[in-house]
Amino acid sequence: MTRARDLGLALGGKPGPHNAITDIPGVEVGYTTLIEGSSVRTGVTAILPRGRSQFDVPCSAGTFSLNGNGEMTGRAWLAETGSLTLPVLITSTHSVGQCHRGTIDWVVRERPDAAAEWLLPVVAETWDGYLNDVNAPTIRTDHAVAAIDAAASGPIAEGSVGGGTGMTCYGFKGGTGTSSRVVSHGSDSYTVGALVQANFGSRPELTVAGSHLGAELLDDNPMADTNWLAPAGAGSVIVVIGTDAPLLPGQCTALARRVPLGLARTGTTGSHFSGDLFLAFSTANAGALTSHFPRPDDEPYESMRFVPWGAIDPFFEAVVQAVEEAVLNALVANDEMVGHRGHRVPALPLARWQEGA
Repeated sequence: MTRARDLGLALGGKPGPHNAITDIPGVEVGYTTLIEGSSVRTGVTAILPRGRSQFDVPCSAGTFSLNGNGEMTGRAWLAETGSLTLPVLITSTHSVGQCHRGTIDWVVRERPDAAAEWLLPVVAETWDGYLNDVNAPTIRTDHAVAAIDAAASGPIAEGSVGGGTGMTCYGFKGGTGTSSRVVSHGSDSYTVGALVQANFGSRPELTVAGSHLGAELLDDNPMADTNWLAPAGAGSVIVVIGTDAPLLPGQCTALARRVPLGLARTGTTGSHFSGDLFLAFSTANAGALTSHFPRPDDEPYESMRFVPWGAIDPFFEAVVQAVEEAVLNALVANDEMVGHRGHRVPALPLARWQEGA
């Protein structure tokens, strides 16, 4: 699988061993990919911050919305408590409900005790209606369960996989991309990882490593014909940021606020018709930020260790770098796709770009 770094791009920062969000210890990612007939181009992506074995152990977390024309469930509880539990799922716009219920089904199957009180899963979406029949009841609860069951550490697939299967980006085939950065803090070393479901941007905007490439690649752009429905730049982008650095919920929110800076490096100006929602979590401080009905054996206090605010800039830089590269990976690791109603989306023409467009 070709990735952006294979093309000799000048991309800043030091990636982890897999250059993926799974470089963060414990993080697992799984997919259900559905490509059937002429109109099914969709799927589900599952991100487990602490893996399946510790899915119910809270993580410090925060969210940010660049543009609210989209959905990410559970954000009210995240804002209230700064605490994230359960797998995070990303899918197609009209399949949020099935994935929400599927996550609950998975928890009830695996750990009924963890479902004894209440469950508020985080499910986010982007719109795949150009290549996929978005109104068809294709995705079922068992597809969400299967994505969680498939979650694993190590290198992960990119491009037209999972929730990214039917997505487009800058008028080219988009989808799922990931990247990571290693950050030094005192004598310690931490990882910041990004996973992107890229479904945004208009062709003229596309910028690759500072080069305004889109302006040179305006031909073969079927999505520019707006007779099909939406204007250029519509779609959405979901970004999940993870780190093993010890961070407060407010610091996770600050990381999520830096995601748009990484997206902007790829050229987007943020379409009104693009729902751009971001989540950041920290896997440090296990045992803190619990929120359950009081129990006799509960400790009276919880404590957290965290990076001082004055030392957080390198983590901001890592977010920006990882998000930019994750978007490029989603574009590079792809092939042309034809889908619903014969709609065609070309792949980013790598050879032509390398020849100077």
